[in-house]
Amino acid sequence: MTARTQATVSAALVCVGALLLTAAAAATVSRSSVTYETPDVSLVRADGKRVSLPRELDDGRPVLLNFIFTTCSSICPLASRTLEEFQRKLGPQAAKLHLMSISIDPEEDTPARLRAYARKFHAGPEWQYYTGTVAASLAAQRAFDVYRGEKMSHTPVTLLRSAPGKPWLRIEGFVTPDELVDDYQKLLASP
Repeated sequence: MTARTQATVSAALVCVGALLLTAAAAATVSRSSVTYETPDVSLVRADGKRVSLPRELDDGRPVLLNFIFTTCSSICPLASRTLEEFQRKLGPQAAKLHLMSISIDPEEDTPARLRAYARKFHAGPEWQYYTGTVAASLAAQRAFDVYRGEKMSHTPVTLLRSAPGKPWLRIEGFVTPDELVDDYQKLLASP
């Protein structure tokens, strides 16, 4: 077999593997409508400002919420790349949305680390990162049913809400950017 043929076969195998992984991931994505009680906790935004979680969530804009930690090498980078692409695909419409990523490792994730992480994923001004005390992070994780005992046990969960007082769309699993755009547009269009 020539080097060119080997390269072609290798590329084809990589593509087939990627398609199988995508199909497997899509098969494991679940969606549900859920109502959550937001805890009255303070968090620290990546800009260093102390803020109220309920006020950040209820600023009048639709919200996309997820939970990450900056030293994660598996779920968080993939979820953050998905949000980066989602933000890009929305274009100017992204300015009307509040993207929020809350750290599940606040002892490590200082505002400076979160700012560096945000730059890595080209976060626009509508995408904000939060840290705070361990107690505040745990309260937020528990309130949104994402707490799994410790950071290495976390799972991919994306939460979307069209407006304050509306139920959340809970997406469990690895959703694609296109699916996320579709979910977001459907959520905004629903009464």
